[in-house]
Amino acid sequence: MSILVKGGLVVTQNWKREVLKGDVLIENGKIVSVGHAKARPDEVVDASGCIVMPGLINCHTHVAMSLMRSIADDVKLDKFLDKTFAIDAKRTPEDVAVGATLGCLEMARSGTTTFVDMYYSEDAIAKSVEEVGLRGYLGWTVLDEKFTTQKGKPIKNCEDFIRSHKGKPLIKPLVALQGVYVCSDETLMEGKELAAKEKTFCHYHLSETRLEVYEFQKLRGKRPVEHLAEIGFLSKGDLAAHSVWLTINEVRALARAEVNVAHCPTSNMKLASGGIAPLPEMFHEGVNVSLGTDGCSSNNTLDMFLEMKFASLMHKAHRWDAAVLPAQKCLDMATVDAAKCIGADKELGSIEPGKKADLIILDCAVPSMVPTRPDNVVANLVYASPSHAVRDSIIDGKFVLRDRKIVNLDEMKFLKRADVAADQLLARAK
Repeated sequence: MSILVKGGLVVTQNWKREVLKGDVLIENGKIVSVGHAKARPDEVVDASGCIVMPGLINCHTHVAMSLMRSIADDVKLDKFLDKTFAIDAKRTPEDVAVGATLGCLEMARSGTTTFVDMYYSEDAIAKSVEEVGLRGYLGWTVLDEKFTTQKGKPIKNCEDFIRSHKGKPLIKPLVALQGVYVCSDETLMEGKELAAKEKTFCHYHLSETRLEVYEFQKLRGKRPVEHLAEIGFLSKGDLAAHSVWLTINEVRALARAEVNVAHCPTSNMKLASGGIAPLPEMFHEGVNVSLGTDGCSSNNTLDMFLEMKFASLMHKAHRWDAAVLPAQKCLDMATVDAAKCIGADKELGSIEPGKKADLIILDCAVPSMVPTRPDNVVANLVYASPSHAVRDSIIDGKFVLRDRKIVNLDEMKFLKRADVAADQLLARAK
């Protein structure tokens, strides 16, 4: 199957960060050429008046929590956690599947083609990912048995999930450790060993809130990153979510270990629980940073265009410096830098020959995207929040969203089902 995306403004995100007016030729799920293609494809997609760009990569979320959207807003962290945990404890495998599909649909419509997930019942989530057609890096949550509601041993559940799903074209299974507050050193090291054995990586929450860090320090005598470095847990290729309440020495420890970070600005601002991640210091020390939305209970949306905008504005305001996190860097964090975070920089994150055909097309014929030119297109993508302009999404060389219509399932029928499922879940949790 070959597709020619013709005549668009192509934001390549290649090493030169070139913006080209031209074509993208796709064959058998891969990008074959970028520029002016001379070919007789099976299908031609008119992208005139449109932006063609790499699909966005959401490096931290809990996609199945989409069914729990807006359940605990405008309350302090302790009340937020109490309500969220109470509802989550009443969820069924069917709720998880419905929530995952709902989240995948939202991401497909808003320009995300790949996401990193942390949750239990990832086997159900994997089915939703494949049904919608997204690319999922899925981590089964691992924590100490005394803290979990999972049946069986979490580390064994994670191992079983990895072994049953590795090698699937749209699924990359990984190890998701909840965090130092519910993972003993033994559990952490078991997770690290499993990831190494299965040739994947560890994803975990790290230093998300001040309270979390200070309580750990009281208990163990060291801050979380200091302790993780001391026990030999930190590993090249790890992906640490949040990483907010850090000292400069902890930032340097992450850099030395080549641990990647998923920055979640909207969630951290909304919960008002962790301050502001030291991104300028991370960049200076060489830490690779991506962006994540977190789940819909703490963010309300999975819109990565908004995440880019909020990331930039948060740091500009905090540092009193309008140049501190420019639009191009934000776009990098959602594409090429994100691809590096998940070990896929040779396959994803830019529109270049040989890479997987994961790309999106945005229609610029909407008021907020006029005018769009080569010299302002990156700023428009970051600051104009154009998720509503996403017209098409191609993942692995196949349409997932076409002319603003979901391709692989009856969206309206499903949304009615999701609405009913959400009502039933809230009723059970009362």
